[in-house]
Amino acid sequence: MNAPWKGGMPGNRDPFASYICDEASLDILRPVVIELGWMPEKCNKGGLRNAIQSLSVSASPNILMVDLSESGDPLGDINALAEVCEPGTVVIAVGQVNDVRLYRDLVASGIHDYLLKPLSASVLRDSLNAAQTVFSAPKASDPDVAKRHIASAVIGTRGGVGASTLATSLAWQFATRKAKPTALLDLDIHFGTGALALDLEPGRGLADAIDNPSRIDGLFIERAMIRAHDNLAILSAEAPINSPLMTDGAAFLQLQEEFRQAFEMTVVDLPRHMLINFPHLFNEVNVAVIATELTLASARDTIRLLSWLKTNAAHATPIVVANKFQASALEISRADFEASIERKIDFVIPFDQAAAAKAAKLGQAFVEANAQSKATVQIRALAERILGAAVEEDAEGASAASALGGKKSLLGGLDLKALLAKKDKGPKQPA
Repeated sequence: MNAPWKGGMPGNRDPFASYICDEASLDILRPVVIELGWMPEKCNKGGLRNAIQSLSVSASPNILMVDLSESGDPLGDINALAEVCEPGTVVIAVGQVNDVRLYRDLVASGIHDYLLKPLSASVLRDSLNAAQTVFSAPKASDPDVAKRHIASAVIGTRGGVGASTLATSLAWQFATRKAKPTALLDLDIHFGTGALALDLEPGRGLADAIDNPSRIDGLFIERAMIRAHDNLAILSAEAPINSPLMTDGAAFLQLQEEFRQAFEMTVVDLPRHMLINFPHLFNEVNVAVIATELTLASARDTIRLLSWLKTNAAHATPIVVANKFQASALEISRADFEASIERKIDFVIPFDQAAAAKAAKLGQAFVEANAQSKATVQIRALAERILGAAVEEDAEGASAASALGGKKSLLGGLDLKALLAKKDKGPKQPA
């Protein structure tokens, strides 16, 4: 329970309380509690259900010990306990079942430790001392010791350019190849495919977050996000089409804050229309990946997105990716496209329909299902660039700003007549 929540030791809460089923265990526990300077009266008779009933009407202590001996569903009861515990409570469970799987499940649910009966004074003392160190250890939220967090957003210039495929693959790459705890946030509330691409049910996590921003904390993140891998969690939605998005964006800010605490990487699959109403989504974004295709419409919108980033998110390093590239079927040549946007395309990812179909059938990320594909090689290189751009954010940001050039009309850099004339001249030049 302490794992997903922010630590702290509020002064208006008891330092310790326990709910133990049998007198023999209480007789061993009370002297240890006295030795640690706590009140033995806080050692209550009763198990986990008694703890839930009591804490539902009173503040939870900093350290809570509960007995699972009489619980028929330990994991379910622990989840019920989490509903009544306040943020920061460190929970130590006691039980009679000697099962490694149960221990792992309990720890994964947020339990600090699991002690096996019959209890001994030395084991109790060690566990309680370890629980106390949770409060004295540096917190991840402390600015002086905050771990590095890298956030990247993937934006498609048009529908169908493969931005969601890129976002899912990048998140998978960070989580598996780089072993970094990664969050994938799919902000296409109604039609997102982040969970679908990995053969998962999206759940209601994102919808609940938008409806109730005040509920968002570490525990909410732990429960609302769907695990696709030990290091990859997804937050998405599949809202009814007749339910419009009604939010002022406060939920998105809170989600960003919690992701910084819980993960090392965040990948946001960001529909381009979200920039209109929620520009603050880029407050914490280090790298903006613009997924495009070599068409007239995409050239126009790439220019517009680069200009928007320069004005509203100058701290974010832009990376332009030509996705689903087919040299034999170009509407605009690569040279003309680069001349129009006044910068080089950073990555060209070849079109591979068979590989995309394979990933869809397997319910896997593109890079997972097609390890040897040429497209996968480019996506992995893109992931490396994102990591490098974030580490050298200042230098890369200056370079990106320089590449965008001075202020011009959004369409001034796009010679529509010249491009249309080249389209009428016959075969396109290969990139």
